[in-house]
Amino acid sequence: MATVMERVQTIVADKLSVDEAEVLPEASFMEDLMADSLDLVELIMAFEEEFSDDDTTIEISDEDAEGITTVQAAIDFLAANGVSDD
Repeated sequence: MATVMERVQTIVADKLSVDEAEVLPEASFMEDLMADSLDLVELIMAFEEEFSDDDTTIEISDEDAEGITTVQAAIDFLAANGVSDD
């Protein structure tokens, strides 16, 4: 099974039409990956869908979403909410 990082990379690359190699932990969605505000909303929704399952529902509030500005911030948020590589 893919790691959280790999899953986040795949989502970001798909939604922002960038190469997965560009989706580094320190990459800023807006500055480095050229996302706009609509792209960010789509990313948040994709993270919620990808990482929710029958046992866990991931919900990212607008306030939390404002703090998710980099790939690592997304991974950290997911980890803090029970998502792991298991």
